[in-house]
Amino acid sequence: MNVQEAEIVMSAVSPSQYPTTGFPEIALAGRSNVGKSSFINNLIKRKALARTSSKPGKTQTLNFYLINNEFYFVDVPGYGYAKVSKTERAKWGEMLETYFVQRETLSHVFLVVDFRHEPTPDDIQMKNFIQYYDLPFTVIATKADKIPRGKWNQHLSKTKKALNLETTDSIVIYSSETGEGKDKVWSIVKKYL
Repeated sequence: MNVQEAEIVMSAVSPSQYPTTGFPEIALAGRSNVGKSSFINNLIKRKALARTSSKPGKTQTLNFYLINNEFYFVDVPGYGYAKVSKTERAKWGEMLETYFVQRETLSHVFLVVDFRHEPTPDDIQMKNFIQYYDLPFTVIATKADKIPRGKWNQHLSKTKKALNLETTDSIVIYSSETGEGKDKVWSIVKKYL
């Protein structure tokens, strides 16, 4: 996809603040520091539209990125970061649940995991949550450039097994450094628009 326009249009914490354009939305869910911002920036060929942070847990709102005036990427707060208070975590959980369960324009979820490591209990819980609500999803395994290509199959099968996926069809190996997996991601995006 040729991205002509991309802008962050709003950060929301409740449905009353969500965009009302009716455009389809693709949510990005993943642990803090898994590389969601780099993933967005790489996909849309922008250096810093989505702000990357060395401090995990910085995204505390649903960030709506309008792409080509036709759909949104929605970056949701990263989960599994210990330095956030229980109260704060409960608020995020509520915000995410409200969004995932009630949002009619949500058409697909990218579950972003770190390809270098086996999915965490939080990743597994998120995947189960997405499946429980019957939302279509794809696992995006980021940071693939940090693993020798010869070990990809080994990491792929660990990811598939940990997330209890029937096939590896629903996993895209991705690298924001090399652009690996970019075309595959765009073909998935197009399918859900």
